[in-house]
Amino acid sequence: MTHEFKNIVENALLAKQQGNKSVLASVVALDGSSYRRPGVRMLVLENGDMVGAVSGGCVEKEVCLQAQSVFKTGRSKMMTYDGRYRLGCEGILYILLELFDPEDGFSSAFFACLKHRTKFEIHSFFEKKAGPLNGLGSYLIIENLLFSISNPSINYKSNPLPVLKQPMAPCFKMIIIGAEHDAVKLCSYAALTGWEVTIIAGIKEHKSIENFPGATAFISTTPETIEVENIDEQTAVVLMTHNFANDLRYLVALKQTSPAYIGLLGPSKRRDDLLNQFIEYSPEIEDRFLECIHGPAGLNIGSETPEEIAISIISEILAFTRQQNPMSLSKKNGKIHHNKL
Repeated sequence: MTHEFKNIVENALLAKQQGNKSVLASVVALDGSSYRRPGVRMLVLENGDMVGAVSGGCVEKEVCLQAQSVFKTGRSKMMTYDGRYRLGCEGILYILLELFDPEDGFSSAFFACLKHRTKFEIHSFFEKKAGPLNGLGSYLIIENLLFSISNPSINYKSNPLPVLKQPMAPCFKMIIIGAEHDAVKLCSYAALTGWEVTIIAGIKEHKSIENFPGATAFISTTPETIEVENIDEQTAVVLMTHNFANDLRYLVALKQTSPAYIGLLGPSKRRDDLLNQFIEYSPEIEDRFLECIHGPAGLNIGSETPEEIAISIISEILAFTRQQNPMSLSKKNGKIHHNKL
């Protein structure tokens, strides 16, 4: 997840500024099943603090213990964690441990990549064998530029070790159009999910970003002046102004965008009326845009309160954007996760 890696990088760079070392731990391979899949990462700081997790909380102490030798020697190593005898997860984790010491230019390139919402990749060279080994380490590929995390002892192009290649999309973003009480709850839950949240409020709203815990941006605007350039395939939009005319105007303003999801509050009749009038204003609209509109927004889980409705909406966004058919996991045959990162 890009937001998790972003948090790791921010904390690692802060520690480095303060003169403290940090070790990046990456799950690079898995035999069997586990709480998280290969590609998940965490950071161990020299003072013992940890950022993130590679499991539900069972593996982290061992990661911290194993990281001590990397702090002392500076040499990357592999560790294995057999959950079959400790956790009951029926899996063996292979974890790469390396000093977080990226080369010059990494920081500016990485944060520019996040700002411009461009994709990048993480490539981690590893071996399914515990201990230090030449060539272990990770690289980031940003705009065709290669940045090493720990300066592996073997050149990238000549490294014979297996490599985990992980595509990283821009941070997922939610745009909430509306500033009522239910928008506050949706903002809070979306932020807990790790999404970047922008609140769009009317120019007459007497509110600010302080009213929306977890929000990364608060914009007072009108449907005719809203900026839509940064709405992309990693963006979900929820229309919740509680005003039919305003929702319609905002929907018209969004017609040239390509969001992953658009949610409409209210009953089915309100949705039908809204879409009928929208199509009258925009008869040339593409099916692709209409197919991402969901109304009433959310999954049918019996939600009543604003908090429960927020969970319902976020659940539907996750299911739709990840192409999943919502169901009880107890009814699912086979693995919980697909193999795809």
